[in-house]
Amino acid sequence: MAITADDVSLEDIIPISLDFAVVEVSSPEELAVVGADTRVRVSHQEEELELRLPFGSHSRLFLSEVNRAWSDVCKSTTQAPRFEWISKYHKNTRGQGVVKQAPSPLDSTLTQLNEHKKTEKPSDQKGSLERDKGSSNSGTQKTRAYSSQESQGLSSREDRDDLVRSSSHTTSNKAQILAMPQFGLRDNLIKCELMKSEDIYTYLQNFSFFLGTYNVNGQTPKESLFPWLNCTSDPPDMYCVGFQELDLSKEAFFFNDTPKELEWTKAVSEALHPDAKYALVKLVRLVGIMLIFYVKNEHAAFISDVEAETVGTGIMGRMGNKGAVSIRFRFHNSDICVVNSHLAAHIEEYERRNQDYKDICSRLQFRQLDPNQPPLTIMKHDVILWIGDLNYRITELEVSNVKELISNKDFETLHNYDQLKRQIDEEAVFVGFVEGDIDFQPTYKYDTGSDLWDTSEKCRVPAWCDRILYRGKNIVQKHYQSHMALKTSDHKPVSSLLQIGIKRVNPDDYKRTFEEIVRNIDKMENECIPSVTLSKREFHFTDLKYMQHQAETLSLFNDGQVPCQFEFIQKPNESTYCKAWLTANPSKGFIANGGTVDIDFEAFVNRSTAPELNSGQEQIEDILVLHLERGKDYFISISGNYLPSCYGSSIHSLCQLKEPIQDMPQETLREMAEKSGDENAENTEKPLDIPKELWMMVDHLFRSALKQEDIFQQPGLRSEFAVIRDCLDTGIPDSLPGSNHSVAEALLLFLDALPQPVVPFSFYQQCLESCSNASQCEKIISMLPQCHKNVFNYLAAFLRELLKNSASNRLDVNILATIFASLLLKSPTKQDFAEKRKTQEFFQHFLA
Repeated sequence: MAITADDVSLEDIIPISLDFAVVEVSSPEELAVVGADTRVRVSHQEEELELRLPFGSHSRLFLSEVNRAWSDVCKSTTQAPRFEWISKYHKNTRGQGVVKQAPSPLDSTLTQLNEHKKTEKPSDQKGSLERDKGSSNSGTQKTRAYSSQESQGLSSREDRDDLVRSSSHTTSNKAQILAMPQFGLRDNLIKCELMKSEDIYTYLQNFSFFLGTYNVNGQTPKESLFPWLNCTSDPPDMYCVGFQELDLSKEAFFFNDTPKELEWTKAVSEALHPDAKYALVKLVRLVGIMLIFYVKNEHAAFISDVEAETVGTGIMGRMGNKGAVSIRFRFHNSDICVVNSHLAAHIEEYERRNQDYKDICSRLQFRQLDPNQPPLTIMKHDVILWIGDLNYRITELEVSNVKELISNKDFETLHNYDQLKRQIDEEAVFVGFVEGDIDFQPTYKYDTGSDLWDTSEKCRVPAWCDRILYRGKNIVQKHYQSHMALKTSDHKPVSSLLQIGIKRVNPDDYKRTFEEIVRNIDKMENECIPSVTLSKREFHFTDLKYMQHQAETLSLFNDGQVPCQFEFIQKPNESTYCKAWLTANPSKGFIANGGTVDIDFEAFVNRSTAPELNSGQEQIEDILVLHLERGKDYFISISGNYLPSCYGSSIHSLCQLKEPIQDMPQETLREMAEKSGDENAENTEKPLDIPKELWMMVDHLFRSALKQEDIFQQPGLRSEFAVIRDCLDTGIPDSLPGSNHSVAEALLLFLDALPQPVVPFSFYQQCLESCSNASQCEKIISMLPQCHKNVFNYLAAFLRELLKNSASNRLDVNILATIFASLLLKSPTKQDFAEKRKTQEFFQHFLA
């Protein structure tokens, strides 16, 4: 589980003044790993802190802010502040040299920040921190007194030319300089024109990329990976190696922690091609999905803008047992994205796999160098490499027929029954991607330790679960094969060698192009004012529903004589440019003269925005202000209507409703919402014991899903959730449609959307304090408002019935406590890891 801001507390403060210094103190061993975290020591007078900064954009942003603050201090002509207010935060006893883990794992190129000399002129500190490389001996006497090991570390850092994390701006990535926040409209216009003219100053050079994917079924390395990773005669320029099911233990699932990461990483590093030296650029993991990126040492200096992201597509779209990890980077002048995914299992779940793919594409986003720019999605790269256990199966054939085709090596005929091929042919997934011809036998499922097909009771049909696809120009596949020699898992690893044409910069052509663009922009800026034409100015969203996306498109045409920069800006006294249920994508950007940009207005109501819309306190209405840099403002009207839902309505309100919520007048819903916090409010008739919508879902699961394998662990289909939601909100049909997994996920989403959780916020602290005492826990529940108490006891009774069937559904107390405690007992503010454990301990008393 990722560390969030909720898990961070204030422990110490180091003021930035003329006595401030910061220096990198990573050891030579750490520096030898390209892409490793960096350790820096910050100091102020006698105070010192050592920080471990993750390789990435968050660290770069942090160091940039430190540099900016230090520069402001140097420029200041006023008397230096004394920082007396800090004393109240200082602890009486504090160890020195404590390593603190920065909270975010996002990764990219990390700039190096060296200590600054007190007497340096402010003008010497301009620009990015990367230019301070080599000034390590310019600090105060105190920082000079570091150990010889630290000094060697700095020395070795400066001697290396192939460090990815140095991210010095070479000719190959000059365009990225222009995206930095200190550059304004003019330089962004130059960047825009440079990108349009890229063909003039770049040329193609071929590089080899080795891609490998292996579902290891929770095993530890039992054999060398040499036959898989060293199957090419010449050493590849890059290795992108993906694993799935690295660890199947509950500890890995719930806490994202596993010793097998190190074991498999070591096995990979020992099996790389022996005729070249490789640097580890980045490793990223989500539970059991891991991606490792190596590069030849001589190419490392040309890799920049490295970012890593993860997205879980498990239950409620959060759990990381299924999902994807991804690394994006710039190599010379080409942007490349590598995705390793593990999609939904089971032969009949191809629609769920399609949904996982679409979720990954939409939700996996990378931070850009300029924090003001919108994040990059997967598809906004020159080259996309997609590997993983995609889990698509072979259908419509009996297992005997499949094995006969395999024994005859008639893979072409067999491939016609492959789900992924059919879904690609129907353009349901992987549009624009290419997969090479498959001339190897299916990679799943084997008896572990052998080449025998599955002999278990289930006798699964062989399938090509493990796949490699690619998208982009100038890509030639040299091989695509499986590796039968490896027998550790019930899958066989797969590899592909791609030859990719990478864009490199010709410095002379770049200089001439750059200078010509500057001259043209100088001329246009003196002559013209930006202007655009809008396709329309009024947009309407009809019948918006909970968690159902709607979009309307605005087209902007640049009818002026110069490129223009647009941005949606905040209205007076408002903190954002639009309401929380609305987004504009993109919300800012550039349009070349004569060019057009489409902006999608996307409406999406979630648990945060639903309560006020359900009650009528908020309407689907907004005014957006579109601002042109150096130009005029345009006003855009947004309107629509929202269909009330049980999702996002309070337990109290739902217990008052004996009819479907969409049959109720808006005024009635508003009055009920106003009374929902008042247990003493007069009711004209007896309320329901529990919401009827909750009863319908639990009753369905009780009758149909007590023995359902992986219930509450396997996600449902979003299309089925929409039908279930409509059934609950309209009462049509009488019984719930959809699979058991979809109904189970709908129940979890219902609990997650409650404005006031089942255990109200006011009882949260008491629950934490009493978590180890069963009788006290029961006493607290007895004090809940009647409708909340009924819901709690009803759910607990249902979950106890599920546990009676654990042999079939594979549930246990820990799994249910982890899933449901986070929904029933929510913190009104922040919840740290210790509190999460206490809420689970509290709820376990009711599952016994």
